[in-house]
Amino acid sequence: MRRLSILMAAALALLLPLAALAEVDSGFVENQWNFVDESMDVAQGIPEDANGALGRVRDAGVLRVATEPYYAPQEFIDPDLEGQAMYVGADMELARLIARRMGVELMIVPMEFSEVLNAVRDGWCDLAISALSYTPGRASMVTMSKGYNYAGENVGSGLLIRAEDLEAIAAIEDLSGRDIVAQSGSLQESILAENVFNYHEFRRIATMPEVYEAVAAGDADAAMVDVESTMGYLESNPDCGLALVPGVRFQPEEQFDGDRVACKKGELQLMYFVNGVIDEVLASGQYRAWYSEFEARAAELSL
Repeated sequence: MRRLSILMAAALALLLPLAALAEVDSGFVENQWNFVDESMDVAQGIPEDANGALGRVRDAGVLRVATEPYYAPQEFIDPDLEGQAMYVGADMELARLIARRMGVELMIVPMEFSEVLNAVRDGWCDLAISALSYTPGRASMVTMSKGYNYAGENVGSGLLIRAEDLEAIAAIEDLSGRDIVAQSGSLQESILAENVFNYHEFRRIATMPEVYEAVAAGDADAAMVDVESTMGYLESNPDCGLALVPGVRFQPEEQFDGDRVACKKGELQLMYFVNGVIDEVLASGQYRAWYSEFEARAAELSL
């Protein structure tokens, strides 16, 4: 048995370079940051020679998309709608367009944000579309698309506090002895861990509405948040008593900017198709149009 194991190991050692070469020869590759920035033409739907996850979606006739529907205006629940239609937002429209371009039905699968990437990693869903930021850690466990939602001048993460505390908490150093929170599994959780070291307690919270509520209710003194989405929340809820700390902003490097779609690691052909749809909505300005539309709807619902 020992000899057989050695022979099998040698055979695998020979096959691995060939497998890597085959991946390169297929034309589907990740860039130096381990996300996919190339695209395919999606005008004719899924190619006849599609394989892997893209071929399985075509054969099943259904695209399963994981999301956490509590992050307006990109994904949230409209109480006036029912069934799959109640999941609305700019990201949900992107998901619907991807399914239409594929020629398949869409099944949106709601879950907590901390489970969204696990859903594609473990094969429960085909795609994760949930305002996902790029991080090297995420890119190591799933395949990620090019960016599609760029925040412009509002890009970055900041510190959310009660407006009454603006004088007391004017810098990161003022968090010493205070309780802070961030959404579990978010980029902001990582930013907080890397930049804030002196505090009383740090807690992870499942959803952004709960993050906002924790600070407003005094259950936490501050939260690390995405600036653009939080500014939208503050505009929709002018009496919430919350404010962003002026001058505290963590700006991402170029590869961290923009939201991304994720799929199971190695399903590069599927991500080339997704990128083709992203190219379409970026070129037409459709994504930002969706964003504005659902920002207005979220304001109506005070989300």
